[in-house]
Amino acid sequence: MPQHDWDATAVAAASAGPGTHAGDPVPGSAAGYAGAGGPPPLLASRLAPAPLAEPVLVRPRLLRRLDEGTAGPVTLVSGPAGWGKTTLLGSWARTVESPPAWVTVEAGDTGARLWSYLAAALHGATGRRSDPAQPPPPAPPPVDAPPRPDQLELLAAALAARERPVLLVLDDLHRIADPAALTGLEFLLRHAGQRLRLLVGARTDLPPGLHRLRLAGELTTVGPDELAFTDDEVADLFTAYGVYLPAAVVPRLRERTAGWAAGLRLAALAVRDRPDPVRWLEQFGGDQPDVAGYLREEVLDPLDGAARDCLRRGAVADAFRADLVDALTGRPGSEAVLAALAATGGFVRRDDNRPPWYRCHPLLADLLRAELAGLPAEERRELRLRAAGWYAGHGRPAEALRHALAAGHWDRATELLVTRWPELIPYDREGFGGPPPTAPPEEAVRGDPELGLAAAAERAHAGDPAAAAAQLHRAAAHARPLPVPRRDRFRRLATALEVTLARLAGDHDEVRRAAHRLLATRTPGGPADDPRTGAADDADVRATAGAALGLAALAGGDLRGAAAEFGPALAAAREGGRPRTELLCASRSALLHAALGELRAAERTAREALDLPACQGWSCRVDCAHGHLALALVALHRDQPDEAAAHLALAAPATGGDASGTPGTPGTPRDLGATGGPRASRDLGGPRDLGGSRDLGGDGGPRARGDSGDVGEPSVAALAALCRAELLSDRGDPAAGLRLLAAARDRLGGAGEGPAGARELAGRLLAAEAELRAAHGDLGTARELFADGLRHPDGPPPAVAVALARIELRAGDARAAGHALPDWDGPDAAAWPLPVRLDAALLDAVLARRAGDERRAGRLLERALELAEPDGYRRVFTRAEPGARDLVAAHLDSGTAHWPTVSDLVRAQEPTDRPDPASGRPLEEPLTERELTILRYLQSILSNVEIAGELSLSVNTVKTHVRNIYRKLDATRRREAVRRARELHLI
Repeated sequence: MPQHDWDATAVAAASAGPGTHAGDPVPGSAAGYAGAGGPPPLLASRLAPAPLAEPVLVRPRLLRRLDEGTAGPVTLVSGPAGWGKTTLLGSWARTVESPPAWVTVEAGDTGARLWSYLAAALHGATGRRSDPAQPPPPAPPPVDAPPRPDQLELLAAALAARERPVLLVLDDLHRIADPAALTGLEFLLRHAGQRLRLLVGARTDLPPGLHRLRLAGELTTVGPDELAFTDDEVADLFTAYGVYLPAAVVPRLRERTAGWAAGLRLAALAVRDRPDPVRWLEQFGGDQPDVAGYLREEVLDPLDGAARDCLRRGAVADAFRADLVDALTGRPGSEAVLAALAATGGFVRRDDNRPPWYRCHPLLADLLRAELAGLPAEERRELRLRAAGWYAGHGRPAEALRHALAAGHWDRATELLVTRWPELIPYDREGFGGPPPTAPPEEAVRGDPELGLAAAAERAHAGDPAAAAAQLHRAAAHARPLPVPRRDRFRRLATALEVTLARLAGDHDEVRRAAHRLLATRTPGGPADDPRTGAADDADVRATAGAALGLAALAGGDLRGAAAEFGPALAAAREGGRPRTELLCASRSALLHAALGELRAAERTAREALDLPACQGWSCRVDCAHGHLALALVALHRDQPDEAAAHLALAAPATGGDASGTPGTPGTPRDLGATGGPRASRDLGGPRDLGGSRDLGGDGGPRARGDSGDVGEPSVAALAALCRAELLSDRGDPAAGLRLLAAARDRLGGAGEGPAGARELAGRLLAAEAELRAAHGDLGTARELFADGLRHPDGPPPAVAVALARIELRAGDARAAGHALPDWDGPDAAAWPLPVRLDAALLDAVLARRAGDERRAGRLLERALELAEPDGYRRVFTRAEPGARDLVAAHLDSGTAHWPTVSDLVRAQEPTDRPDPASGRPLEEPLTERELTILRYLQSILSNVEIAGELSLSVNTVKTHVRNIYRKLDATRRREAVRRARELHLI
C-alpha cells in the first residue's frame, strides 16, 4: 500500500470525533472491497462482539474490575477454554458509554491480516462523526504488511492528540503465533499518550513484547481465580436457567466445578429436565458426556502425547510433584511440561512451594481417572505401587497406604500401619479423590489382622467412619490368636483408631475416654526384629493422645486447657519424629498462643508449622489454616490490617467458611453407636454390636477434602470472627462485624455456661459485640448484652468487665467505669489474655487522667507499655479512644523507658490526630457543586469506581475531583478531608 494512503488513514482515523451513524460504511467490509482483486475482505463479525449466549448473567464485580483496568494501558483477561473471557468482555462492551473498538483474532492470522483488522477497528471507533453532514473519514484498505515505524508514529501522534482514550478489545489474542506481529501495538501503547486502552482476552499470558507493562505496574489482570463463579453467582446462574438450588447444594457444586463457567452452564442445561435435579448435581462430574467431550476437545486434544500422558498418570494422585510424575511415567522432564500446563491456571494449578505441587481441576481429574481406568490392570497396579513407594519415601504415609491398598500390596500396607501409625491416625476429615480401594479379602485379614487396621485407617482418612468402624471390628475379630506382645500392640493401634472415630463423630467425651485408654496401654518387650511387638512407642502414644485431648478441649472453647495439652503433645511428636502430628499440634499451639496474647510465641510456632513438608501440595489444609489464623491474629494486634486480612483468607478451611470468613452450613453430626465410637480393643474375642452405628456424612460415603459441609470448630470460628469483626469495623462496616460476632456466639452455643476457660472465649465475643455497638452509639443494647454474664455466680469474665467499664466511660460515668473495671495487675490477672489486660490498663490510665492524677496515669501507661512491648502490640494504642491516644502523645514529653515504642505510636497517630492549623479558616477556593456532591460520597465506604458508577461519571473524572477536593481542603487522605469538611460544616 502506498505510504500516503496509510498515513492519511492513520491521521483521519485517530483524529475523527465521536458519534455513530447507521449510514457509515463498515471499514474493510465485503461490500467495500467487492471486486477489488486485492486482499480478502474484512468480516464485520470479527469487528464486533459476538451475540451473548442466553441467559446472560451480569457479574458486577468483574465489570467493575474491567472499569478499573481501563484506567491503565492494558487489561488482560486470561484463562483456559470455557472460563467466560469472551462473555465478560462482550458484556462489558455493552455497558460502556462509547462502544470500544473490537477485533476477534482467528487461527492463522498473520501480522498483516491482524493489522488490517486493527486499522479498521480503530477507524470504526475513532471515525464516528458528531455532525452527520460531514463526510466520513477515509476507510483503511487491507494492508499486506504490518505498519512501518513512520506510519506508527503518525498513528500514535494522532491518538495522543485525542481528548478521550480509545478503547480497543483484542479477543483470543493467543491465536497469534508470531509475537512480532504485536510489536506495533506495543509501540502505540508507549507513545499514544495514554490515549489507547487495550483489553485482551487470551488463554495464555501476554506476549513477550508486552511484559514491560507488568514490570511498570501498568497491567490489570483478571485470571481464572477471578473469573470463577462465586456461590452467589452459581445460584443466580441456575435461577436464570429456571433451576432453583437448595442453599446447601450451591457451595458443593461450586467446589466441584471450581467455578468453571462452561461446566456450570453445561450442568444447568442438563439438569433442567431431570426429575431429581439435586441428586443429579450431587453426582455431576467430569464423566458426564457433554463435559467430557468439551474437556477432550478444548483441553486434552491440543496437548502433545507427553503432556497428556503426564496428566493421565499424575491423575493417580490428588496432587503431584514433577518427581512423582517422573516416577509414574518412568522418564524425566515432567517439570517443564507441568509448568507449561499450569502457566494459565484454571485446569492445572500450581502452588508456591519449592519444588512446586500441581493438581488438576476436579472435573478434568474425573476424566483423567476415567482414562486411567482404561489402562491394563497390571499397568494400573504398577502405577499404584510406584506412587506408594514415592509417597512413603517423601513423608506422606497416608497417601502411600491408600495406594498400597489399591494395588493389593498387603504386606506394604501392613508395614506402613505398623511402623508409621501415628502419622496414619487422622483427627479431621481429610478425604481422598477418586473411588476407594477394594477392601482386603477376609483370608488376608485373618492371617494378618493389622491389615484390617490399615484398611480402617485409610477409610478414616477418607472421611468414611462407618466403613472404618467395620474394618476395625473385622480386624479385632481375628486378633485373638496373636502372641501377647503383638496382641498388646494391636490393642494400642485399635485404641488409637477409636480416638479417631470418636473425633469424627463429634463425641468429645468419648474422645477423652479413648485418649486416656490409649495412654493406659502398654507393650511388654518382645523380639527386637518384629516392630509389631512395639518398641519406643511412648512418645507416639503421648503425642497422639495429647493431640486428641487438646482438640477436645479446643472444641469446648477451653483455650487454656487445650494449650496445656498441645504443648506436651508437640514436644512428644518432635521427640518421636512424627511431622504430621507435629503439624497438627504446632498449628493449634500457635493459634492458642495468639488467642492468649503471646504474639512472639504464636508467630514463631505458626511459621515453624507452615514450613513443615506436610503443608505442601494442598495437603493438611485444615492444619495449615490454623497456622494462618494465628498469624492473622498476630498481625491484627500489631496493627497490620492488610496482612491480617491476607492470612484470614488462607484460614478459611479451619473456620468452616469461605475465604471471606462466612460460616459454612453446619452439618448434623450423628454418633457411632451409644458411646460415640466402637470399642474393638475392649474385647478382642469378637466385634461389638454396631447395630446403631451411623456415619457423619448421612450416606456412609466418603466426604471429599474441603467439602463445604464440613465446619470448623466453633471456638476456632469464634477467634476468626473476633479478628474479622475488627477489620470490618475499621473499613466502615460495623453491621457486618456485628452479624459475624452474633453468628459466632450462636455457634459457640452453651460454652458460656461451661468451665471458666470456655466462658472466657464466650465473654470475649460478647465484649466485642457490646463494644462495637457502643462505639456506634447503641449504648442501651450494649448494656443489655451483659445481663446474663453479670449474673453468673463466678462474676463476669474479665473481657466482659473491661468492656462494661469502657461502655460506662462512653456514657460519661467515670465513677461507674472505675467501679466496673477489674484489677488487671493483680496475681489473678496474670492468667488473663494479654489483650484484655492491656485494654484494662489503658482504660485505667485514662480514668486516672480524667480524675486529675497525671502521675498515676503515667505510671499505669508505663506498665501497659511494659506488658505490650515484648510482643509488639500496637493496635491497643493506635486504635484506642481519643482520650487514650492523647495520653500516649503526652507521655512522650513526660519521659518514658519505652521512648522508641511511644514515639512510633505517636507517629502512627499523626495523620488523623495532628492539629489542623487550617481548622476554622474559610476556604481560599470554594468547592464546586460537583465537588460537594463527591465530597458527600467520600463519607461512605464506596470506592472511587463505585462513586463513579453512582454518578454516571468516569473513574478518571472522579479521581480529578477528589484531587481538587484534597487540594482545596488542605488534606492528604480521605478521612482527613471528611474531618476538615465537617469542621467547615460543608457536610
